Amino acid sequence: MHTETRKPVRGYLYIATATFFWGVSATLGRAAFTGRLPGLHAVSAIDPLILSQGRATFSFLVLLPMLRLFRGRHSLSLPARDLGQLLLIGVLGVAASNYFYYLAIQRTNVATAITVQYTAPIWVLLYTVARGLQKFTLQRVAAVGLAVTGIALVIGVFGRSGLRMDTIGLFAALLAAFSFAFYNIGGHGILARRDRWIVLLYTTGSASLFWLLVNPPWKLIAAHYSAAQWFFLLLFSLLSVLAPFSFYFAGLQHLEPTRAIIVSCLEPVFSIVIAALVLGEVMRPPQILGIVFVLAAITVAQLPDRLVEPIE
Repeated sequence: MHTETRKPVRGYLYIATATFFWGVSATLGRAAFTGRLPGLHAVSAIDPLILSQGRATFSFLVLLPMLRLFRGRHSLSLPARDLGQLLLIGVLGVAASNYFYYLAIQRTNVATAITVQYTAPIWVLLYTVARGLQKFTLQRVAAVGLAVTGIALVIGVFGRSGLRMDTIGLFAALLAAFSFAFYNIGGHGILARRDRWIVLLYTTGSASLFWLLVNPPWKLIAAHYSAAQWFFLLLFSLLSVLAPFSFYFAGLQHLEPTRAIIVSCLEPVFSIVIAALVLGEVMRPPQILGIVFVLAAITVAQLPDRLVEPIE
């Protein structure tokens, strides 16, 4: 297999692995919040802001000493330009996408939040075409359309739960989509010249700093969370941020943003499948069809560009 072929394949595998971890963490959260995870019944009291803050902060606190130990302190320094870019990615990308996604779930439902957030491939495609970074081809339009439709089927938009219309919730979900698109585009650019572990360190660090300003330590102390809740936050941060983002950033080093974000649509697919296997939740025919759509979108997205003519 040629080197040019191996690089995209590795990119798809990295991002698929990241979405698997996100699927596991989603199932873990669902189990804990529904009281089906022994010893973590009190987790339901955790606020969406604290959940977002804990994910970033614990990841940063685990990653920093590891990198200093194995890489050395001087290897962690970056020029001002990269620091500024990573600050924006950490705050407007990682922190914002996490918080607005959880806020959207709180104000609407999971179906609405995921469907609107996963319009992100549309925004990435429009941005890259507008900047002249990609051509507007039928292949890319079809891949994005299949991915968004597949997500809608997987999470049951057309079922009884459907979309729930709440102005603040819908706006939050749309902001989550923009943030998700932003760190795909920005992350791809800086990962072309920087090590992914350094990028992950500074994005989680900047997100942690932002959350400390929004929600200072004394407010966390005043919340009086139990040991079980803190343990859940630590475990959740490792499974939902540190592990998946390390793979996701590795994937962004090998794939253009549009293809990467289409593959990320596997996240709700993994969530549904893992929940069915672990929690005994039933998979219905529309969900199975949605999985087929998402897999088809990934297949279409990875076709060589030369096979498809641009749309005039």
